[in-house]
Amino acid sequence: MSLKQKAVSGVLWSSVDNFATQGIAFVVGIILARLLEPKEFGLIGMITIFIAVSESFIRSGFSEALIRKKECTRDDYSTVFFYNLFVGLIFFSLLYLSAPAISNFFEEPDLKNIIRVLSLVLIIDSLTIIQNAILARRVDFKLLTRISIIASTGSGIFAIILAYKGYGVWSLVALTITKRALRSLFLWLWNRWRPVLIFSKSSFVELFGFGSKLLISGLIDTIYRNIYYLVIGKYFSATELGFYTRAYNFSTFPSQNINTVMSRVTYPVLAQMQDNPVLLKEGYRRIIRSIMLVTFVMMLGLAAVAEPMVITLIGEKWRPSIIYLQMLCFAGMLYPLHALNLNMLKVQGRSDLFLKLEIIKKALAIPVIIIGVLFGIKIMIIGMIFNSFVAYYLNSYWSGKFIGYSMKKQVIDITPSFLLAAGMAIAVFIMGYFLKTSYLITLILQVILGAVLVFGFCELSKMPDYIYIKQIVVEKVFRRRKS
Repeated sequence: MSLKQKAVSGVLWSSVDNFATQGIAFVVGIILARLLEPKEFGLIGMITIFIAVSESFIRSGFSEALIRKKECTRDDYSTVFFYNLFVGLIFFSLLYLSAPAISNFFEEPDLKNIIRVLSLVLIIDSLTIIQNAILARRVDFKLLTRISIIASTGSGIFAIILAYKGYGVWSLVALTITKRALRSLFLWLWNRWRPVLIFSKSSFVELFGFGSKLLISGLIDTIYRNIYYLVIGKYFSATELGFYTRAYNFSTFPSQNINTVMSRVTYPVLAQMQDNPVLLKEGYRRIIRSIMLVTFVMMLGLAAVAEPMVITLIGEKWRPSIIYLQMLCFAGMLYPLHALNLNMLKVQGRSDLFLKLEIIKKALAIPVIIIGVLFGIKIMIIGMIFNSFVAYYLNSYWSGKFIGYSMKKQVIDITPSFLLAAGMAIAVFIMGYFLKTSYLITLILQVILGAVLVFGFCELSKMPDYIYIKQIVVEKVFRRRKS
């Protein structure tokens, strides 16, 4: 198989992996939300940042360093494996010993045992990183996809059974541990690599030299993405955190899936155009316009149907999460646009500017957190929305500067998509407000109306961004049938 064929296959299977595993997690999350109480989700949310930061240190950018290196030796793999395992054991021990202090910090006695059990994932993950990196180097995303689907399905079923039998928050603990354990097990069964008793100082220094930079940026991003959990859990309650986490999971499902697939596809595509500024700019414009059409429609549409969707899928007890979901949709609707602009910086080889912008943007979260503590979660989310627009300005200013595609031009290009999505969302919301029927029927009618309005307008107006997406989809479907 040629490099191009491997790349195409890799993108295809990584996309299937992302959508399948996220879809399974979404369905499992809905079922568990109906069986469990918001507080139980909040308890897991409280310790998310401690697990995530520990995992960042375990990874330390070594996986990316191995994937990037042209030729990896037996010494390289074994050195990183034993480093991962050592750090995994260290952070497991730290969390085990600090569990009482964390429990006291949140004033939740149940957290002590939850942390001590859940931190086992650190050891499991430390055993898995090399196996995953080797398959990624081989561009064997087909096997990774198969393993992810099996692990997600098996752990989801197990967690649902436990929740149904009344195990409460421990069903969520089991979900995480079982998923990681199954993934690790099958990676070891289906990948033949095994470590040898070697630790090479030269390999460690070489790989860590590259990985340390990724460790810093990864830590910043991890803390930023999880700090709100810690703040809400500390200054509000586990129940309020449960409402927030459920709303956050709903709001990020469409944007993160779009962003993940987009990042995998657009970065190599744009990189191939870097020596042709005219072609690069035109390709960049087309990608931004088409991606943001889909994103605006999905995110604003999600905000419009939030009430009937939440009540239908997870029940009346989750009603307080509706307003959080609607607000978070606005905070997250520019997320794929951020990633696109940052991809352009990487294409231009400006990783230094990439890191500086990340530090500046994450620092902007500090006043937002303070405002949230003083004035409440809703005001904090408004601050997050404001930060999202500031971050877009920073990203687009520098990326646009390199290719002559300014923020103003970007905004002009994506405004028609925003207006279309906003008009659709307003019409859908008004329908839901005046309909006097069940939430399920309301949700179905709202989705139908939204689809008719968007597709009808795009077909009648021959909207260029829609036509571009339609041509790609039709071409792919036609090719598949023909083959």
